[in-house]
Amino acid sequence: MLNLSELIGFASQRLVHALLNDNKILACGNGGSANNAQLLAASLVNRYERDRPSLPAIALGTGMTMLTAIANDMQYDDVFAKPLRALGHSGDILVVYTIGGHSANTLKAVNSAHDKDIAVIALTGENGGSIAPLLRENDLELRVPSNSAAHVLETHLMITHCLCDLIDYQIFGG
Repeated sequence: MLNLSELIGFASQRLVHALLNDNKILACGNGGSANNAQLLAASLVNRYERDRPSLPAIALGTGMTMLTAIANDMQYDDVFAKPLRALGHSGDILVVYTIGGHSANTLKAVNSAHDKDIAVIALTGENGGSIAPLLRENDLELRVPSNSAAHVLETHLMITHCLCDLIDYQIFGG
């Protein structure tokens, strides 16, 4: 079994492979996890620690109008899955952030990603929740084995920074 630092390195390689093959990174999460998803997308599109060309990334569920329209007209469970189905393509990667792994909207996003041949990198906590058994062979789970939501969230933030740094290094050099 790989340790967390090895999994972070492997996840960065998968993300880099997708980006170098003209695919994009889609990210989602609820609450504080939504902040981490937005940080990942912003750091890829804008910059992490240095100026460089933009990389294609989208944080799902960030537009208030779209979020409330989907939640009102369909159901809240679709706030990530519906835009993923519209914007995602085979070869893209969904990065899903979840502390407990039980939110219906993140579970539906994982299933929708699989329907579109989109690999999933799941940053989870506790025991992986209901997301862990949904993951397929080509997916990757970076689990923080803690029951403290604050600890999981801060570790996911650190992992996000590591991923951004590794992506920049692998694509643009040191």
